[in-house]
Amino acid sequence: MLEKKFNPSAVENDLYHLWEESGFFSANPEQKDKKPFAIMIPPPNVTGTLHMGHALTMTLQDTLIRWRRMQGYDVLWQPGTDHAGISTQLVVDRKLSEKGIDRKSIGRDKFIKHVWEWKAESGGEITKQLRRLGASLDWKRERFTMDEGLSEAVKKVFVTLYREGLIYQDKRLVNWDPVFRSAVSDLEVESKEVNGHLWYIHYPIENSDQIITIATTRPETMLGDVAVAVHPENAKYKHLVGKNIVLPLTGRLIPIIADEYSDPEKGTGAVKITPAHDFNDFEVGRRHDLKLITILDESAAIDISELSENEKTEFVLSLAGLPRDKARKQIIAELERLEILEKAELHRNQVPHAERGGAIIEPRLTTQWYCDAPTLAKPAIEAVQTGKIKFVPKQWENTYFAWMRDLQPWCISRQLWWGHQIPAWYGPDNHVFVAYDENEAKEQAFKHYGKEEILRRDEDVLDTWFSSALWPFSTLGWPNDTAELSRYYPGNVLITGFDIIFFWVARMMMMGTHFMKDIPFETVYLHGLVRDEKGQKMSKTKGNGIDPLEVIDEFGADAMRFTVCALTGPGRDIKLGKKRIEEYRSFITKIWNAARFCEMNEVKYDPSFSTNDVKLSLNRWILGELSQAITDATSALEAFRYDEYASVCYHFTWDKFCDWFLEFAKAAFQNEDQTIVKETRAVAALVLKTLLQILHPVVPFVTETLWHEFNFGQKGTLMVSSWPDATPFATVKTEESSEEIDWVVRFISDIRTLRAEMNVPPAKFISAYLKDANINTLHYATIWGDAIKRMARVDSIEPLQGDLPKDSAQTIVNEATVILPLAGIIDIDAEKVRLNKELDKIADELTKLNTKLSNENFIQKARPEIIEESRERLTQLTHDKERVELALKHFK
Repeated sequence: MLEKKFNPSAVENDLYHLWEESGFFSANPEQKDKKPFAIMIPPPNVTGTLHMGHALTMTLQDTLIRWRRMQGYDVLWQPGTDHAGISTQLVVDRKLSEKGIDRKSIGRDKFIKHVWEWKAESGGEITKQLRRLGASLDWKRERFTMDEGLSEAVKKVFVTLYREGLIYQDKRLVNWDPVFRSAVSDLEVESKEVNGHLWYIHYPIENSDQIITIATTRPETMLGDVAVAVHPENAKYKHLVGKNIVLPLTGRLIPIIADEYSDPEKGTGAVKITPAHDFNDFEVGRRHDLKLITILDESAAIDISELSENEKTEFVLSLAGLPRDKARKQIIAELERLEILEKAELHRNQVPHAERGGAIIEPRLTTQWYCDAPTLAKPAIEAVQTGKIKFVPKQWENTYFAWMRDLQPWCISRQLWWGHQIPAWYGPDNHVFVAYDENEAKEQAFKHYGKEEILRRDEDVLDTWFSSALWPFSTLGWPNDTAELSRYYPGNVLITGFDIIFFWVARMMMMGTHFMKDIPFETVYLHGLVRDEKGQKMSKTKGNGIDPLEVIDEFGADAMRFTVCALTGPGRDIKLGKKRIEEYRSFITKIWNAARFCEMNEVKYDPSFSTNDVKLSLNRWILGELSQAITDATSALEAFRYDEYASVCYHFTWDKFCDWFLEFAKAAFQNEDQTIVKETRAVAALVLKTLLQILHPVVPFVTETLWHEFNFGQKGTLMVSSWPDATPFATVKTEESSEEIDWVVRFISDIRTLRAEMNVPPAKFISAYLKDANINTLHYATIWGDAIKRMARVDSIEPLQGDLPKDSAQTIVNEATVILPLAGIIDIDAEKVRLNKELDKIADELTKLNTKLSNENFIQKARPEIIEESRERLTQLTHDKERVELALKHFK
């Protein structure tokens, strides 16, 4: 006997263990009679713990994987984790610091040993958490981006691309973390709006009493200024182009140049150009062949080593070694003393910060390793243009094209210890030798020098995204020619958030098309971000995050999985609060209660039962509805419409099966005719069995539990049962059965709606009359009379004889008018007054909202979540207005 309530915590761990041990998660490349279906997990950081973003991505992937597995595919869901260079080094560094151990004092090799020890002890936490979510990954194939096989793949790719001229060294600006003292990727930089100042500084023009005023937020970098730029069409400064400036503090002569980068409407219309410390200035410097002077060292302290001796004045010498913030204060004080600081304005500006650690990022000129992304991008662009790779939603293709066609070289080196060390060695004259190992590098050096030389290894490691870009084929054994590689590459679909489309998705496409000569996946499904219920981004600082593990503890994995699935629509972010999860937990409870009701009414599965034997209209109707639900659920999953799939599951389960079929079946279960009882029980069992199969991909735990309890199959086998076919159920449905049950459902629903609109007390039984009803309607009202009376709370259903009863409410069902006499039940006049007041209130609020939303000032300045909230309220009020107007109409 089923427990009164479903207790997720009592079944989740045991069921998951059973699934995993059974081998049901495993792909089988030798199983040639099945079509392959492969999804590569976006490898979470080995340092990570499960957050709502993971929960969303993994739920969507697992839903698709479980569905395809049930459809009979040989499914590979490839698991693994990313070594996460900066994050992992930071974690282990902190662990060692807590023990009084300094990373630099123990050296690289010992530090790396500590990292591997940490990984063995604590690095698998997120994989345990994914199991709690119910993710049916092929854990026996788990990979790690630093494991031996993937490391070999990384070396092969680096060396190959280097020899093809697609990897090279260059001196360019990079995002520099002065705390880690490493280049970081754009993805690891978070722009924050901070309070600052705009300083207006007078730059004197050589051999003149004239000045040109520049406005800057970074006076500390002026020691590295090499020009002042003005717009070529700026009449105010046009006559000054070509003249020199005497740079304050150093006396360096720098030119005034004309460049469209300078915005005449911004600041003073003149900007200082510091190419070694600003990305835009760097491009200006390249256009005008300007000198690059680095003025900040790797720790963001003042470095005057590149200044000429003449420029090293007493004041400049005093700045050497000062951190940038202290140097800024001293420079401002000196400019004030020299009376060339005109003013300082309060200013809000965007400042880049390191995502890991929070340091202010500094654009820095360094020699790094680069990958020729623009060249590698061409086949990847073509793959989307020709439709070989499809984006869902399709509008992301435009974003992809815009970015891919404007690619810059990809900085792939990082000044870290943890990661794939770059396979490059340097001779005594810094000549570089790129090789698979040191022996090969020594062979190259011997050929180059004609003798043996001592080589030193490049200390840098590769960007984490470099190894994860190889994920779709390196995890399958490449560069070896494996059975897995030939069977599961390319994969079928990639599911991930749109926020890493450029940093991971595009790079996998570049590497896949280059090395495998084929696309890495056929479809890219990009989902939105998980936000709080107000639409704000979840963050620790705001305290508005939701811990998925806490949610699982409180509501169960199924409730959380169904919630994120139900809220995932194409191209939109998810507004998630615990209230929504609690609401959908009620759906899980509804499934359980429906099963308990069936069990109490001795519903048991009969494998020999044939749908050809079904005679009753009710049973034919529900099988027809089931057929439609299977068709709609399948179509929704095919189209990656998770919200529609969840909606089909929800409405068929709650509305059709529970609220109507089981309610109507109560009488059938108690019928004296055992033929009716037997047929209805058999149909109920068949529908329940099929319903569990449709629901299983998204709510695996409750469905698998009920599957075994009803003896539909052995424990744990629902996940490998067949996805239901709609055809056999569709043939049972007849036009007559549909017409009959649809009429009853609508008749009861309309009476319920009318009662609610008229404020009729729920417990009060009232009479119902039919006007202009045809013979079919009168027949249905007779044979379904008991059910109608019980479910619509009416004490009689009769054809109208004579005049319309006074104070009646009316509605129309098909050809018949349904009349509910309400005299003595409610105060009709008072109800009309109440409804009119409600209508006036709604109209007033609608006017205010429409005024607000048509105000361009509000749209431009309000936060996006406030605008969205206002629009949602407008939609709700419009529905409310229609509802109240309909209620008033029912009185006429």
